[in-house]
Amino acid sequence: MSKQISKTTRLILLFGLGLVLAVSVIFHDALSSLIGRNAPTIPLYGEVLTGNFNHKISTAEPEAQAYFNQGFQLRYGFAKPEAVRSFQAAEQRDPACAMCYWGEAWALGHYLNEPMTAEEAPRAYAAAQKALALAKTGTAEEQDLIQAIALRYSPTFEPETQPERDLAYAQAMEKVAQRYPEDLDAVTLYGESLFLLEPRRGTRDLSNPRVQKLLTVFETVLDQDIRHGGACHLYIHATEATAEPERAEPCAEYISDAIPGVSHINHMPSHTWNEVGRWGDSVQANQTALQTDLKALKGEGLAVYHGHNLQMLLYSASMDGQSAIALQAAQDYATQFGDISFQLLTLLRFGKFDDILAINQRPTTEMAGGLWDFAQGYSQLRQGNLEAAQQLLLQLKANAESSQSVFRQSPVKDLLVIVGGILEGEIKQQQGDLEGAIAAQTQAIQLEDQLVYDEPEQLPFSARHWLGENLLKAERYPEAEQVYRDELNDHPLNGWSLMGLQKALLAQKQSSSEVEQDFQQSWARADLSIQASRL
Repeated sequence: MSKQISKTTRLILLFGLGLVLAVSVIFHDALSSLIGRNAPTIPLYGEVLTGNFNHKISTAEPEAQAYFNQGFQLRYGFAKPEAVRSFQAAEQRDPACAMCYWGEAWALGHYLNEPMTAEEAPRAYAAAQKALALAKTGTAEEQDLIQAIALRYSPTFEPETQPERDLAYAQAMEKVAQRYPEDLDAVTLYGESLFLLEPRRGTRDLSNPRVQKLLTVFETVLDQDIRHGGACHLYIHATEATAEPERAEPCAEYISDAIPGVSHINHMPSHTWNEVGRWGDSVQANQTALQTDLKALKGEGLAVYHGHNLQMLLYSASMDGQSAIALQAAQDYATQFGDISFQLLTLLRFGKFDDILAINQRPTTEMAGGLWDFAQGYSQLRQGNLEAAQQLLLQLKANAESSQSVFRQSPVKDLLVIVGGILEGEIKQQQGDLEGAIAAQTQAIQLEDQLVYDEPEQLPFSARHWLGENLLKAERYPEAEQVYRDELNDHPLNGWSLMGLQKALLAQKQSSSEVEQDFQQSWARADLSIQASRL
């Protein structure tokens, strides 16, 4: 336990530098508008970033090769602006390097998280054309890669016809992968080209032949090199929304060290750990990512998706019962990004009702304002002010009804209706209407189950944590057991649901020793004691 306290203390001290880090994050985001010949220079980060990666190309200039390798790794890590600048630096060292221009064209294109912009499209086309003009100086494989990338771009920005070019590129890359199966980077790029033909969000059906093909391509790479950072990164994203996210566990064990100086890669194992219930490992992965974010201030790496790292940390720590870490991450997110939504939800998760009531200024945005209504109403209820809770519920419902905005692919209205169902159920339970409470929270769950898959999920808890407790109060023990088992199917090995399941089994005089063991293991890192699945 002393080791855990020490880690937590160090993390909190690191978070104290969050405001300084925000400047570097803003700088990273701003680079996307600076891509071009006048973009700032970029250093060679060396072993701290690229590890032992080497994709040999036709150049006699060592620095051109080094910058090319760096650009490849940065693009694998979704550090797009810096990848572009690295490939441009390689071009400057060797203006006749065809593959250096190929790299710039690849890096400027759209990737899993962001589409190509109107500004980037003509630059990508120009880089691809330059690579074509120089292609004869390269190997046969390099010429094939360049011919393929040239199919992906047009002289002007034409998003309506981009899917046609993406398909042509994927078909060309399939031939490259078949022709050069020993080049694991080429096979990985073929997998990426297939991935870009699929919807980014939502669940993936493993019986779908396209999904099967996509996974097989990455597995072909990982079977030969389990430490391949690019293939593992994309494989984690490809599997996390399937019924078998554990397929990525073997490579997730290694990916953080594959490109150690890119915080997004440090963070990536948590996408798998959350899906299989390794909450403590997820916390640790995001701690490592945030430490890399701070190291970026000293030029020892790059901060990529800092806000996402904070969100994933508060989410996994909430599931793991590590309140100090979760609350600090939520507070830092609020300070750095001006959004208290996650702070309110995390405070509520851990029963910090006085702290919630101290936030007495309602935010103006639809989501944060609605979550403020929810958190304030819930806190008022827990402190015995039923009338205030009822008024805030009415305000929450009105705001949900009028909401038109979207948060991470989900209508804010749906999120507010879900938390409104939790609050309404708790109000009815307080009034002695258990059946009404169960009905309200059952409706919340039905909507919760329809939310678009996202990682982390939009809420750091489930309405089932409240429904299960009210079913126990109503002595509907088998139903409570099923609710908790369903919740554990969604979020394996989380202590909140294991506590509820244990109570449901004991009420039915059934053995709960296995569940008790799971709870003790899952709650080993927690810094609070719980007697129910919600506070």
